[in-house]
Amino acid sequence: MIFDVLIVGGGVSGMQCALVLGSALTKEYAKGKKVGIIMHQRSSHLQDALFNNVLGLVPGTLGKDILEEGRGQLEELYPEVSQIENEKVIAVFEEENKYKVVTNKKEYYSNNVVIALNYSKPFDIAGLEQYVERHIRANAIKDRIQLRNFNHLIKEGLYVCGTLAGWRSQFAIAAGSGASVATDILTLWNDNVPTKVHDKHKKD
Repeated sequence: MIFDVLIVGGGVSGMQCALVLGSALTKEYAKGKKVGIIMHQRSSHLQDALFNNVLGLVPGTLGKDILEEGRGQLEELYPEVSQIENEKVIAVFEEENKYKVVTNKKEYYSNNVVIALNYSKPFDIAGLEQYVERHIRANAIKDRIQLRNFNHLIKEGLYVCGTLAGWRSQFAIAAGSGASVATDILTLWNDNVPTKVHDKHKKD
């Protein structure tokens, strides 16, 4: 199977990207599209987080709970999105107008790839080393990195979101970054007509 979008990383930005894409798969322009997310990729900064300042989250919410509940939300609402567990991405190569994503267990092909990892060193995914640069918004003492991009786009079909796109490490920012990438991809699928997805409450 060739994916239309394969997301690398199951943290805030990656799961938010997957949720928005999953919510659009019933739209005419997205029918038949194949979306996957490789969930396991180094430890997430969410593991030790406590949230009191995020709109919509109950104060005291733990990051580790969001990781688990996010997986469940994605599976329950959008089971068409393939969740790939217990695999680590080691390479991303462009090959015949597609991308080959190599893990420690398998190889996948996708028309679009979204890199949604955190901004810590080391960054050891072969094929992406030339895009690594100093993070523009992080404290220089922390020696964080980002992938060179313009509005999340590294090159055609290759995106980055979250802290690795150069954003600050803040839950709402990371989630918004993932959603932004998803809507950019949906816009492409919709013949470049600016596109977003909203669920609406039906009144009685």
